[in-house]
Amino acid sequence: MNYDRGMKKWRPFASMPEQYTGLQEVINKQTEVPQPLLTEEQMEQINFTLIEALHTNKQVYLTYYKNGQLMTDTGFIQFIDSLGDLFIFIDEVFELKNKMRLSDLIDVRFV
Repeated sequence: MNYDRGMKKWRPFASMPEQYTGLQEVINKQTEVPQPLLTEEQMEQINFTLIEALHTNKQVYLTYYKNGQLMTDTGFIQFIDSLGDLFIFIDEVFELKNKMRLSDLIDVRFV
């Protein structure tokens, strides 16, 4: 008999979705990092780079903190509200508008 056709491959942790979700949460908790603290100089450099990117429409590479992880994205700055701790970023891949907090930014560089 040929058992490999039409049979589902056994996946031990996917047999119970609740267990899989719980294991994924444990893995995510183990990889969490605290949000890095930036110096005044680093914050000023980020601010200057954001303003230049906004006025020249240059593409930037962002590193930001989200849900215990350091995330990266590439795209364009559309709007900055420093008083409201907000900026709008259009990502390169899906061209979606993303509202982000300025305080979540770790680094901004030109591509």
